[in-house]
Amino acid sequence: MRSRLADVDPALAMERALGLGLCGVGGRLAEAPRDATDALARTEEEYDARTARRLERFQAVPEGATVWTRDEDGMFRRGVLTGRWRYDDAPQARAADLVHVRPCEWGRPLPEHETPAAVAATFRRGGRNFQRIRQLDAV
Repeated sequence: MRSRLADVDPALAMERALGLGLCGVGGRLAEAPRDATDALARTEEEYDARTARRLERFQAVPEGATVWTRDEDGMFRRGVLTGRWRYDDAPQARAADLVHVRPCEWGRPLPEHETPAAVAATFRRGGRNFQRIRQLDAV
């Protein structure tokens, strides 16, 4: 849930996501899209096809799926997606570049030793990607 934009403080998105019960990705658009299809078209136009495919994957994750994030203190958070994609055009969402969001129920912070090994390994590799963790112990 970190923005790909260098000038955006990653703590803003994390605070917003955990405080409002959201999971999301960045990609501010010039204008709020009408729907998910419009969001994909605008994302490809304003960014590129790769970014649009990432958004499409995020939109397609089924409700009830497990998601993971890591907070500013290095603690892991397990979440469960509880709703569908929407575009959040609020000024705070734009400031945090956390505009493509889904409702999510987040659990308590977990230290690495209480986190599935596959999850910890994925985060150790770094990056700012929304990615699938295929190992069964990741849920």
